[in-house]
Amino acid sequence: MNFDQPPVVRVSRSSEAELAAGEWPLTIPAVEQLLKNGLDLGAGVTFLVGENGSGKSTLVEAIAVAYGLSPEGGSAHGRHETRTTESPLHRDLQIQRGIGTGRWGFFLRAETMHGWYTYMDEHRGPNDTDYHAMSHGESFLEVLNRKFDSPSFYCLDEPEAALSFRSTLTLIRVLHDIAASGGQVLCATHSPVLASMPGARIIEVGDWGMRDAEWSDLELVHHWKAYLDAPMRYLRHTLADD
Repeated sequence: MNFDQPPVVRVSRSSEAELAAGEWPLTIPAVEQLLKNGLDLGAGVTFLVGENGSGKSTLVEAIAVAYGLSPEGGSAHGRHETRTTESPLHRDLQIQRGIGTGRWGFFLRAETMHGWYTYMDEHRGPNDTDYHAMSHGESFLEVLNRKFDSPSFYCLDEPEAALSFRSTLTLIRVLHDIAASGGQVLCATHSPVLASMPGARIIEVGDWGMRDAEWSDLELVHHWKAYLDAPMRYLRHTLADD
């Protein structure tokens, strides 16, 4: 028996699943594939990469909540909630946990961090600070430094939204250190910079469902390279007169 396992070994459909075919979010190919085939997760960092609407954030959110993390961000101990917006997918998932692993983790999602900072103003721990007193990017990095400090399960939803290019490189270093210490990361992103992290597994999400991919083969990378090489090839269509 292998005792050297990450916090989450596999995600699959629960025997008590209730979502029916044709019901959202099963209409998303990646979600349908997850419930049909399951998803094995290894140690280290796994990126879900895809366009808006591809289902990458829906998957990360559902897995985070099924693991026991707060749907609006934070740990299992801080139940920050403003308005219920998460999909019902988490109720249909079964998490196979690694043997002997802990249950602590953290869900970091860019779109709800401001509300989480306000929650922390009233529930601040000894390792917390006044996140509202910092810029958006600075507070994001401060959360990384203070909360991503143990070999646990970390979920991130488009963290690059708050970060500059240089700060994104800092995030790559943080994720590298988590992986090196035995932690596990599941991250939804459409940043070609973040997805370039050496040693990370990349799952490309789209109309086909989910597929493992190399960084250089990602549609995302091809588009960014082509745009930076010749922006007007794209902008002449976007800015064209009707």
